[in-house]
Amino acid sequence: MAKRNEKKRERISVASEIDRVEERRSRCQENLERAEFRKRRQKLSERERQELEDEMEIMNERVQKLDKELETLRGENRRNMMLSVALLAVSAVFYYVFIYNEEDS
Repeated sequence: MAKRNEKKRERISVASEIDRVEERRSRCQENLERAEFRKRRQKLSERERQELEDEMEIMNERVQKLDKELETLRGENRRNMMLSVALLAVSAVFYYVFIYNEEDS
């Protein structure tokens, strides 16, 4: 199952993956904010408060994990962009050397 998910992810563009992870992070952040609001506003028993704090801790860990994943994906996206720019520069040099110079001769 994990191998199939990895193959599926390989076919997805990095930008699409970034969008997907940002959406998941946004939902986790919203859930965390709702839980914090509930903790502040509602009168909770000690047990309910502890359960809510545990839930908030889990959500914080998820948000941190998604932040790390976003950082990795953005680095990969940056690397891909630099590779594209390098290929464009090499293509421009080849065009200048082989096509443009032949027209001058």
